[in-house]
Amino acid sequence: MKTQTEIFEALKGILVDVFEVDGDAITMESRLYEELDLDSIDAVDLVIKLQELTGKKIKPDEFKQVRTVGDVVRTVSGLLQAA
Repeated sequence: MKTQTEIFEALKGILVDVFEVDGDAITMESRLYEELDLDSIDAVDLVIKLQELTGKKIKPDEFKQVRTVGDVVRTVSGLLQAA
């Protein structure tokens, strides 16, 4: 899993399976809190799932500025490239 498209698809799968988000509602521009109805607890769960997916430790600080699905994809992509 290296490309942003692959990361997006994996993230979309997590959002649908774990958080019961409508897959059709998920785009790179989707706002996590306003449009997809995630809350702060969901955000923590999402970080845990992303850690499992990538095998990388994700610091909460790295996710403080994340607002959209695209932000998550870019953050995860950056973590994978930094390794």
